[in-house]
Amino acid sequence: MEITQKKVKQEEINSICWNACDTFRGIVDPSEYKNYILVMLFLKYISDIWQDHYQRYQEEYGDNKERILRRMERERFVLPEGASFYDLYNQRNADNIGELINIALEAIEEHPNNKSKLNGVFRNIDFNSEANLGKTKDRNRRLKNLLEDFNNSKLDLRPSRVDEDIIGNAYIYLIERFATGAGKKAGEFFTPAQISKLVAKLAKAESGDRICDPACGSGSLLIKVADEIPDHNYALFGQEVNGSTWALARMNMFLHGQDGARIDWCDTLNSPTLTDNPTNLLKFDVVVANPPFSLDKWGAEEAKNDVFNRFWRGIPPKTKGDYGFITHMIEVALPKEGRVVVIAPHGVLFRGSSEGRIRKKLIEENLLDAVIGLPPNLFPSTSIPVAVLVFDRSREEGGVREGCQEVMFIDASSEFQSGKNQNLLLDSHVEKIVETYLNWQDVDKYAHVATFEEIEENDFNLNIPRYVDTFEEEEEIDLKKVQREIESLEDQLGEVRGKMRDYLKELGVL
Repeated sequence: MEITQKKVKQEEINSICWNACDTFRGIVDPSEYKNYILVMLFLKYISDIWQDHYQRYQEEYGDNKERILRRMERERFVLPEGASFYDLYNQRNADNIGELINIALEAIEEHPNNKSKLNGVFRNIDFNSEANLGKTKDRNRRLKNLLEDFNNSKLDLRPSRVDEDIIGNAYIYLIERFATGAGKKAGEFFTPAQISKLVAKLAKAESGDRICDPACGSGSLLIKVADEIPDHNYALFGQEVNGSTWALARMNMFLHGQDGARIDWCDTLNSPTLTDNPTNLLKFDVVVANPPFSLDKWGAEEAKNDVFNRFWRGIPPKTKGDYGFITHMIEVALPKEGRVVVIAPHGVLFRGSSEGRIRKKLIEENLLDAVIGLPPNLFPSTSIPVAVLVFDRSREEGGVREGCQEVMFIDASSEFQSGKNQNLLLDSHVEKIVETYLNWQDVDKYAHVATFEEIEENDFNLNIPRYVDTFEEEEEIDLKKVQREIESLEDQLGEVRGKMRDYLKELGVL
């Protein structure tokens, strides 16, 4: 009788992976050691699947090793001989274990069956780095501990033991925990889950859509948008400028079963690679992003010569690249159809000069659909409040919403739950924002549908308090009641003083 193996729970996987970080805490910055942990999780994952399938073919083909290997060559990821997690675990006491891990990862990456998927994914991480992992003796000890942590019997990632979504969730869980520890550096690779959920629901992606994030970080926002499409019929695209973060995004896609996602390593503003010819950018149904806030030295000097003509509305200031990303996103959204949802600092709503001129043109083109103000301290990387801007190209002439000339303003800045280190958006807060946006009606002290004329009267300043009045009148003070309370307190104070005098007399002090 076959014994059914017990499935491993999400919490167990998360805990084991997080405990493996003890090897590096206090020695390596979280923004660095996340790479070692996440790469090791990925290696363990593909090694367990490889081992699981190999054993299945052994049962089917017996000692016919040649036939087994032929079948294994068709695996999603092929593991060259000696390159699996277990091969490295068996060599964990080697004096050059860091070098051996590097060699194994390179062999996996370079295998002809893997190269199209994994090319470059492991090259940005060095397990033999003295700078990150210490001198040889200390480095060897840390890597041995890491291998032993991941060899935990409960971290058996075979499909018979672990549902695929659990592994992807563990990866996201680790990224979120690393972001909390990385502070300001976290903004390079992470968008908090509830904000990603809000953006995904506002994006309203549908079956068949092409979805792009031009500043995708580790890819969690893209995955969240994809989760909103039940039939999984979509195509995902991303761009990321940081090589290590790009590698995390690629692995994130694989762990979520998104092997077909195209994630490019490039500088979106200066040298975008999602193109179909040298002067034409690919177009998408949905474009979402949490780009770096007010990026300095983003490439303003070359923007006037942009071969894609993205900055025809004006060139953003060289010290603030916010409208560089916003205009790029609008230009790659499908004309008359595409939707854009972008997270930005509040400065984009009211700053003047070139940003003011760009903002005015976007509004005059009737592209802006909604401005949503969120609470402060939602991100590990900054405590400032942020805004979510929604642009809809179906409002253009010829689009299905051509007649809409209004903009929805929502002030959700006071809708949050206080956390230990950060404020949190709850599901109820997200649902309220989305429902208000979809209903497209004023809500007292929370939302206002503004006409073009109102925005024009405000000089195209989008500062939310200009449109949503959240002022609460203070309750009128009853002076007679206050006077009675003061008199009562004075009487009580007199009684206490009398008792104190009596006590002090008894003690012989008075």
